[in-house]
Amino acid sequence: MQTTVLKLDRKDNVLIALIDLKKGDQVNFSGQRSVLLTDVPAKHKFALQDLAPGDPVLMYGVLVGRVVLPIRQGEVITTGNVRHDVVAFHELQESYQWCPPDVSKWQNRTFLGYLRPDGQVGTRNHWLVLPLVFCENRNLAVLKQAFEEELGFATPQVYRRQVAELVRLYREGKTAEIENYEFAKSARQAAVPKLFANVDGIKFLTHEGGCGGTREDSRNLCALLSGYIHHPNVAGATVLSLGCQNAQVSKLREELDRRDRRFKKPLLVYEQQQSTSESAMISQAIRETFLGLVEANKAARQTAPISELCMGLKCGGSDGFSGLSANPAIGYTADLVAALGGTAILAEFPELCGVEQELINRCVRKEVSDRFIQLVRDYAARAKAVRSGFEMNPSTGNIRDGLITDAMKSAGAAKKGGTSPVTAVLDYPEYASEPGLNLLCTPGNDVECVTAQVAAGANVVLFTTGLGTPTGNPVSPVIKLSSNSALAKRMPDIIDFDTGSIISGGATIEQTGEAILEFLLQVASGEIRTKAELLAQNDFIPWKRGVSL
Repeated sequence: MQTTVLKLDRKDNVLIALIDLKKGDQVNFSGQRSVLLTDVPAKHKFALQDLAPGDPVLMYGVLVGRVVLPIRQGEVITTGNVRHDVVAFHELQESYQWCPPDVSKWQNRTFLGYLRPDGQVGTRNHWLVLPLVFCENRNLAVLKQAFEEELGFATPQVYRRQVAELVRLYREGKTAEIENYEFAKSARQAAVPKLFANVDGIKFLTHEGGCGGTREDSRNLCALLSGYIHHPNVAGATVLSLGCQNAQVSKLREELDRRDRRFKKPLLVYEQQQSTSESAMISQAIRETFLGLVEANKAARQTAPISELCMGLKCGGSDGFSGLSANPAIGYTADLVAALGGTAILAEFPELCGVEQELINRCVRKEVSDRFIQLVRDYAARAKAVRSGFEMNPSTGNIRDGLITDAMKSAGAAKKGGTSPVTAVLDYPEYASEPGLNLLCTPGNDVECVTAQVAAGANVVLFTTGLGTPTGNPVSPVIKLSSNSALAKRMPDIIDFDTGSIISGGATIEQTGEAILEFLLQVASGEIRTKAELLAQNDFIPWKRGVSL
């Protein structure tokens, strides 16, 4: 018999519908009978008892909201009858005792990665081209056009061919045929063979910063870009500078020095205001970048232990099942990697609202927890300063699919961090250096968060979604995991791994977490390309602090 409802903690006063339930349905759970007074869509919650205004709403055993209108037993929880509310957090008061999972069968497992001179191990081998200021974006586009197709890195121009077909029909006067035209996707343009077999890509990172903002913005941008250049998935970089901007080359070098005082990667820097002409600068950049690619192509994959993995943990387009399936599944994967000496990065501070105390209690030292408390409070204050707040984080799609308060969303989002101790807390855009679970201050915004996680050293990203999102990254592979099987079937072009069997009862969280680690090792070894990579989803957005949730 199919399970129709779920209770997450004995203290909870709501049940979660696993399928669509109708008004009048009778639900029996642990000997308690409820007759539904309203329809309850799958992923939404209904009251287990009568609730009066001011009463707490409990899920995952924590406060996720406060009742504002009377809710009867069997009535659905909505934004109309519940508002966001959380319990205040306080300083670390006791040490955390962790019981790690059994990792004996993983002790000798390895992946094939790129060993860098500084000891880091990459899962990909890229060359970067980036501007220090938006003024150089056009020159970056010129280099992109020059390099990608000739080196075999360009995505086949399927849609360009479709437009060409429509142009042909129009010129031939066949307007009526255009209305019913269907492009044969099989008629793809043959891709140019890759010239450099051991180079995964030449990646061009454009942005709108570097000048005109605050000095903090420019410093953060230089730090973010230095994180990408220092990243183990990067063999070398070409940097374009105008010359007069706030994000100076000297600032970039200072930030690189902070990450590695013995930085040895090829770093090609071109300053337009010091060049005789734009064409001369671009020609020099092309020649020297090509030679850099020749050297990068000499790299070969070598065996590396799981401890060299640094995983970004992210959710986006979340639904009411995300906190039940995909998030706890990758949380278990994170626990396995942490127990093996690897690193995991949990970010999205607005989506840790209400579970701060749990994370504080898991910190290995008071100075770690104190830093987390300070960063959370500073971020919340910045949000308030622009007339916003963490409670405004849930999106329209989140709410429609059952995440009606930020605390409810956060309680499920935090499951991505598993149960391991918090070994470090990083401010944006710092680089991770401590193995174990790291907390990184970022917004919940998908691209801004993943951009920051990779800048902190994540050489692979686990990204859960219940609604579907095509987010990727230019440097690190982003593995997309669906919280429900319906999404995996509906959007197979963006989903890499389906965790919906947890909802249907076909697999446990632990079994799924281990299967994710197996899949992750294949991705890290270059045996599998993620859907985001195949779609050339190279999203990159620096965070302007205080503006985004």
